[in-house]
Amino acid sequence: MYQFVLTPAAGKRLIAKALASHPAILEAMRSHTIVIIAGTTNGYVAEEILKALGQEKGFSKNRFFRGVTLLPGRTTIEGRLADQSHFPGDVVIEEGIWMKGATIFDVSARLKEGDVILKGANALDLVRHQAGVLIGHPQGGTAIAALQAAVGRRVSLILPVGLEKRIPGDLIDLAARLNAPGSNGHRLLPLPGEVFTEIEAIRLLSGAKAEILAAGGVGGAEGAVWLAVQGSPEELKACQRQMEAISGEENFKI
Repeated sequence: MYQFVLTPAAGKRLIAKALASHPAILEAMRSHTIVIIAGTTNGYVAEEILKALGQEKGFSKNRFFRGVTLLPGRTTIEGRLADQSHFPGDVVIEEGIWMKGATIFDVSARLKEGDVILKGANALDLVRHQAGVLIGHPQGGTAIAALQAAVGRRVSLILPVGLEKRIPGDLIDLAARLNAPGSNGHRLLPLPGEVFTEIEAIRLLSGAKAEILAAGGVGGAEGAVWLAVQGSPEELKACQRQMEAISGEENFKI
């Protein structure tokens, strides 16, 4: 058994590298459509997938989000409002070609089986292997557009989400209370899809099995997780190589 520490940023990179080799995504790269809905984790995913296609030029993950959580009371980052004023669009890839500027809303109605949507999440229930997204838009935003394709036409929905977003409760029960009349603040929508965390990333990239053994840190390691990884000697070596490759990942910058 090996032990590794993963910061949230390194975890995002690990998830992204694994998803770039995900069988459904590899197939969609060739002959279907991939929609990477804007979000901080998905910024890393878009980087890795576009790099695999040789089309990473012109993409930046720095403003690849529609909303972001900041320290309480803070509305600016480096003097800029944390809004959509520099939003570049989602990343839509059709038969291997990046359709720059397109969004999920431009293509959701024509997505079909074999296509893939990647949608980040804000809450992770590891016990039930479920993920949910906070909803601020009165019509449900990108989550509803993704659900229409996933539920209506069996489009694959993959949910990249870091382990730092784990919560202890049942998302269905929590959503029922947050969405009830008389409540305020964001709503919560559990999403039916393939939950893909650092644990799934390690399994896909190396074959090894990982589990959380501890969490926390300071000095840039806030939100980090300790992982215990088990496997054959070959699997552990493959995992170690992946961990060494992402160990220097800088914290996310906007």
